[in-house]
Amino acid sequence: MKRIATLTMNPAIDVAYEADRVFHTHKIRARQEHYDPGGGGINVARVIARLGGTARAHYLAGGATGATLDSLLDLHQMVRSRIPIQGNTRISTAVYERETGKEFRFVPRGPVVTEQEWQACLDHLDGIECDYLVASGSLPPGVPDDFYSRLQTKTRARGIEFILDSSGAALQQGLAAGGILLVKPSLGELQQLVGRSLADRSDIATAASDIVHKDQAQYVAVTMGHEGGLLAQRSGVLWLPAVPVEAKSAVGAGDSFLAAMTFALACGRDPMDAFRYGIAAGAAAVLTPGTDLCHRDEVERLYVLVDPGETLAEASTNMAAHSSRAAEAQRA
Repeated sequence: MKRIATLTMNPAIDVAYEADRVFHTHKIRARQEHYDPGGGGINVARVIARLGGTARAHYLAGGATGATLDSLLDLHQMVRSRIPIQGNTRISTAVYERETGKEFRFVPRGPVVTEQEWQACLDHLDGIECDYLVASGSLPPGVPDDFYSRLQTKTRARGIEFILDSSGAALQQGLAAGGILLVKPSLGELQQLVGRSLADRSDIATAASDIVHKDQAQYVAVTMGHEGGLLAQRSGVLWLPAVPVEAKSAVGAGDSFLAAMTFALACGRDPMDAFRYGIAAGAAAVLTPGTDLCHRDEVERLYVLVDPGETLAEASTNMAAHSSRAAEAQRA
């Protein structure tokens, strides 16, 4: 298995409660209180460990809540490297309303990170040894939008494969550097990236294929919730339906997907098979309540249930047309 490292620029302490009913003004008596270390890269590292692999988690943390995050990571026996900051690590809260089955999520922006601190993070990452670096999650206030782009330029020079899962300007600027191995936007993040609504699978496939055609990423995996997922690569586009499960919580589904797909790739599995494994992990994650993530036995059980899906011929044709035009432009 190739070596994996993860980066979490804006980690969180994930708190989960259950309440009979959520309403304003009055105290809400909660039960089933649960705490987990969270944030994209940390979640990815946790899932990779559950699947039987190892990933070193690199993350920013500070203040009293940063010390609490460290203690939670120790409870999970995670291989980790903390990059210290002054600001307090954020606390994210999920409340499950038993009466309606709805989940309410409260996610702060996170602490302000100074230029000295994010530069120290880049310096720290210059010294890591890995084959894959997974940068997952939002950028906290104070970190420039092109941070992931700067990081990708550094990792590419060292021969490290870069995997990115972010949103908004951080995703847009990260893609601008090009040469990413895998990028995993949700459908909403992809629509935000292209600046328009994507009405059907063909539109989604074309938008994802454009990223591949521009050499911004080798693989684009678009997660679409109950609609399944779509994988774009040079050879074409594959759509897989979601595994039908009874959802208990959406927290960590995207991170579980990314972790499983990365783990499978690191183990040498075919990209399409790794994509199927990711779909299974995403489905397994929504089976777990609160802030819990997927478990290996559920991933393996659901993996065999993942429909082979279908290749989107129209999107593949569009992809071929893009490549042909690019080749003509280069000859000209």
